[in-house]
Parts: sequence; structure tokens; C-alpha cells
Amino acid sequence: MASDILEGLNPKQREAVETIDGPLLIVAGPGSGKTRVITHRIAYLVRVCGVRPHRIAALTFTNKAAREMRLRLGELLGLAVKDLTAGTFHAFCAMILRREGETIGLDRDFAIYDDADQVDLIKRSMKELEIDPKRFAPRAVLSAISSAKSELIGTEGFGLRRETYFDEVVLRVYERYQELLAQSSAVDFDDLLFRTHSLFERYPEVADKYQNRYVHFMIDEFQDTNVAQYAIARQMTKAYRNLCVVGDPDQSIYSWRNADIRNILSFQQDYPESKVIALEENYRSTQTILDAARKVIVPNTQRVEKDLWTNNGKGVPIVVNEGYNEQEEAQFVVSEIQNLTGQGLKGGGKAGCTLGEVAVMYRVNAQSRALEEACLRYGMPYQVVGGLKFYQRQEVKDVAAYLRLVANPNDDVALTRVVNVPSRGIGQRTLDELTRMARAAETSLFSAIGRVAGARDEGTELPMTPRAARSLIDFRRLIEGLAEQRDSVDLVELIDLVLERSGYRRHLEEEADRGEERLENIQEFRSAARDFLELGVQEALTAFLENVSLVSDIDSFEERPDAITLITLHQAKGLEFRVVFIVGMEEGILPHQRSIDSGDPAEMEEERRLCYVGITRAKERLYLLRAFRRGFRGGSMPSIPSRFLADIPQDLIVAPPRPAARASASAGWTRAATAARRRGEDEAGAGNGATPAQAPGIATGDKVRHAKFGDGIVMACDPSGDDYRVTVVFGEEHGIKRLLLGFANLEKV
Repeated sequence: MASDILEGLNPKQREAVETIDGPLLIVAGPGSGKTRVITHRIAYLVRVCGVRPHRIAALTFTNKAAREMRLRLGELLGLAVKDLTAGTFHAFCAMILRREGETIGLDRDFAIYDDADQVDLIKRSMKELEIDPKRFAPRAVLSAISSAKSELIGTEGFGLRRETYFDEVVLRVYERYQELLAQSSAVDFDDLLFRTHSLFERYPEVADKYQNRYVHFMIDEFQDTNVAQYAIARQMTKAYRNLCVVGDPDQSIYSWRNADIRNILSFQQDYPESKVIALEENYRSTQTILDAARKVIVPNTQRVEKDLWTNNGKGVPIVVNEGYNEQEEAQFVVSEIQNLTGQGLKGGGKAGCTLGEVAVMYRVNAQSRALEEACLRYGMPYQVVGGLKFYQRQEVKDVAAYLRLVANPNDDVALTRVVNVPSRGIGQRTLDELTRMARAAETSLFSAIGRVAGARDEGTELPMTPRAARSLIDFRRLIEGLAEQRDSVDLVELIDLVLERSGYRRHLEEEADRGEERLENIQEFRSAARDFLELGVQEALTAFLENVSLVSDIDSFEERPDAITLITLHQAKGLEFRVVFIVGMEEGILPHQRSIDSGDPAEMEEERRLCYVGITRAKERLYLLRAFRRGFRGGSMPSIPSRFLADIPQDLIVAPPRPAARASASAGWTRAATAARRRGEDEAGAGNGATPAQAPGIATGDKVRHAKFGDGIVMACDPSGDDYRVTVVFGEEHGIKRLLLGFANLEKV
């Protein structure tokens, strides 16, 4: 009975599938088939062990991963998959709060505020508190609040631990922000976790219900969990302790989203009886790529040792190339892709791959500009992952805001967005007056409009013009009328009613520039809504809006065979490509300058993990590229090769051949680079006659200051007789200098 479930699994995968009792940590290296293990383990529990599907929960971190999991489970379990709880961690918590939230005073139709909504509410909080957004950036304030919530620290706890004036400002905004969320019957992403944990803590009988329901609880990408998520997992497995976590500390790259690598590193301490299984056979990459990745990651201390290996063969060497600047770097990328895919060549490319099998990865979004320009110049189709996402488009957000008000009229952010879209003569002054009324009454803006209507009917003096008051009251009636239709029409029909009654369809039809394109986006929005019709009239709207709110960066990624993919290293996690280019392999980019300047070893370790993730996305061919000079703040600065390049053994690397077609194009930057390097040596040893040093005292990547050349970054520090010769990149005026450390009198910054 189990033969078909276990067939094709390697010994370690099979062991992980058959280990069903007690805590289990599966350390899954990249490309080791972890999704296969998770799905087959669930199928084994159901079909062999007789566990009922509704007693199993399997959580991951993106809708894309959740869809793939459910698709594979459907093939293994058939219709039984519908009884499984399989989805994202946030969706799981949203489900619990929809069912149990009234216990803690949360309306069942609560709104979920996305990132843009949260920033809007932070700005409103700061405006009401008269806090200058130029002095205290709203995003920085929101980040501090998010970090606190992810560590299960509420306003009271934050108040006890505040230390700086910034903390004092954050506390004031945090308190007002939470008040406004409550008035709007809304939660943010962090609240989904925070309030679920609070619900279980305060009401053990509710926690007991779910602890006894879920006999087996599984978490994928465990290295990406934060404190709150791990705490919820421990709450959920209190009764049976069957917690299975799958992850890889070497791929923990989301600390800026409050992911805590300590969760996976301390799992064995928290569960002393746990079993640990390492999946080390890689099914994705060549051995050359795996060897390079290992050399990059080994210097890290926060990791679990594993030795990735593959039967895919050694493969071709890794190409490391330097362009003169980012334009030359991008030109090489496009030229090499044309060579690989046979674009414009007879007989096909040397790798025989399609454009869709190629990805170009970078550390920061701004790096895509030069790549996009090169693609456009040479007619190469491309898609940028992480651009303006579909659900963030203005027209889509507008219609979604109307639907949010139908579901929850107290949603202040949604109301502010569309109360004057299309124009109804409701200006900012009117909204400011309405906001003052709402704050005085400690109520939502929608309720405040009701007070305006009452005052007008009673003949009381209004705080705004009669015309503005009439427009507000008409808007309230519009939303009330749409809400009355919610239970009698399906979701698609409701969207059509919104478009007609609000005048939004006519508004787009009359728009000269992009009206037709925006109407097409609305039609796509309607099509997406059709997928929820099977839930029934009452449930579809809530489920659809929740899905829209929880869409993540990578969920919109679709494989296109006719276009290369431009993507950040962070977004590339979980994906794989036959050919990968990583551009910007320079100090200050990868690793990022913030991590270098911080001096925190943990930040540098995460940069190293990010490089490791990028390398292990490649299946057959890997290119690591850098530029000798790169644009910086409107200027152009010499750059230092990334320290991660030095970790890769030379026997794994090859420099690209320079065909005649490219020789002339590269001659210019070669001469310029050589000249710049020579200029850097003409004042070697310039200093003030200090005594030769006995020990270097500085290292590659350190920021230093020279009396004549100013600030610079150490590129290398090598023994030279009784002294050390340091290579330093200074500003554009002085470029690269090679100095004797004992005479240079460098000051470490």
C-alpha cells in the first residue's frame, strides 16, 4: 500500500517520510526535493497510517508554494486533499481569527491591511499626533512596530523597553495606529500572528480545540519563521508534539522581514527528543555549482553542517567576468544569452536553452535599469519580477477598496481612497473635518458621515459646506445600497454593481490616455473573482479580499518561455533556472554596504547566505559578473570585487572567451581599467613617514581614512617584506591606491 508513495525516494527522503512520531527537523539543502518529501509524508500519514486529512496542517510562506503543495497532494490523495489545512502561515491565522476572533472583540469581516494600507495609516497617525514625517520616516516607524509585533511585544511591552527618543515617538504612533486599526475593524499582517497567539494565550479552551484537532503540524521554510510564528507552532503542537519542520539555515535571508534564524538553530534544544534528518542529495545543480556554493557558505557560523552532492555530473565551469561599467556588464549578459539560446544565430545556441530558462539576478532593484536598457536595445524579451504587481495597480486597488467597504464599512483606509473617486467634490479640507469628527467621537469615518447626516436632518450647524456634506451622505448611501446587495448577488455581479453605481466604469471610459488598458485590468480582476464563486454568496467576498491582501511578491511570477527573467536575489528563493547570471558581484553591492558598515557579523553572514541562494538557483550554467566602475549617486566609483568571489576555488572558474565580435567593444574598457589601475600605483607608499606596522590591524572591506586621499575601502591587505601592502579604493578623484601600511598612516573609520 505504501510502495507507490515511497517509490523513487532516496534513503534519507524515505526516512523523513516514514518518521511520523514526535518532533522532526528536516534540514533540506537547495534542490534536495523537500516539497516531494513534505507531500509524500502527508500522503503516507493519510493512506498508510490512517490519519484523517482534516487532522493535518501543512504551512508554507507564499501562495505560490501553497498552490504547488496542494497540486501535488491532489495527485497523491485525490478528493481527500480538500479536507487538509494547507496554505500560508498568515492564511492559517486569518482562518482561525475569522472563526474565533469575536472572542477577542474582532469582527468576523475584519479587513487585512497590506503594506501600502499600513503606511497610509501610519501617516494618518503621525499627522494626528503632529509628528513630522520628514524627521521620522513613516516606514521606519512602521518597521519598528512590525518588529515589535513579530516578537509578540504589544504597546504596553514596548513602553516598558523604550530607550531612545525615537522609541518614544514609535510608542505614541504604535498606540494610535492600533486604535485606528480597531476603529476600522482591521488588522495588519503582523496582527494576524500576534492576535492568534494572544487568542490562544488568553483563551485556553480555544487553543485546546485546535491542539486536539491537529495531530500533525508541518512547517515548510522553517528558517523564515519569526518569533510569533514559532510560538504559534509550539502552541498548536502542545497536545501531540508532532511538529515537523523543514528548512535550511543556509537559506535564511529574510531578517529584514523579522525572520529569526535562531528558530531552526535552537529547535533541538527546544525539542531534545527530536530527530534530525539531512537531505543532502541535490537534484538541481551540477557538482561544480554545488562546490562553489559550499565554499561561499562554509565561513558562516550560524548553520547546520551538510554536504550537498549530486549525480548530475561535474558540469561546465563557472564563468566570472568583469565589465568596465554596468552598461558593459549588461551588454555581456545579453550577448551571452544570445549565444546560449541561438537568438539571431543559425543552428541554435550552444546550450540549446530557451529564453525562459535564463534568469539575471541582482542584489537591489536599481540594478535592473542597465539590464532593461540592454534588453530593449538588442530586442531581447524580458520580464521583471517585483515590478508594479497586478493587485497594486491603481484601478484594481480602487475597485477592491469599494468591495472592502461593502464587507466592512468601517475600513477607514478604503474609504479615504475612494470617497472622491470618481470626483464627488469632496476635498482634503472636508476629509480633515471628517477625521476630526471621527477622532473626537472615537469612531470610524463612515460612522462620522452618519453624524453629518444626523446633524443636517436636525438643522444643526455643519463643520463643512452643505455641498460637501451632501456628497458625503450620498457616498454613504452608495455603500449601504451595495452592502444590501451583498447576500443576493454573486461576487462578479457585485463587482459590476460597484462599477456602475459608483460611476467608476464611466470614469475609466472617459479617460483618454490609459482608460482602455485600465478597463482590461478590471476585467482581469473580475476573472480572478470567478475562482471564488463556488464558496457561495456569503463567503466569496471575504475569501476573495483576503486572498488579494495576502498575495506576496513572487506569487505573480509566471514562467514565460519567450522571455528572460530579471529578478532580485531575495525574490529568486524557491525558483530554479537552467542558466543564472548574478550581476554586481562587488563590495558594497553583494555584500551590501549597509552590512559592511554595520560591523555586525550576523548581517555579513546573511549577505553570504544571499549569495549562496543565488548560486544554488542555477541548474547547469552560472555566471558571476562585476563591473570595474559602477554608477553611484549620480557619479561613477571604482568598485572592489566581492569577497565571495575569492572564496570560490580557481579550478571551478573560467574566464569567458572574447570573440572578435566583442573584442573591439571590450577594448575601450580594458584600456581604461588598466590605465586606472596604473594611476592607482603612482603614489604607492605616499604618507608621512610613520613606523612600519608589526600587524595589519585592518582587513578587506574595512573603511579607512587617508590624510591626502580621504575616505576609502580596503580592497586587499598582503604581506610585503616586514610591512603590508594595502589596496584601497578612494573617491573618484584619486581612484585605487596601493600603499605600504606602515607609512600610509591609515585611520580606520
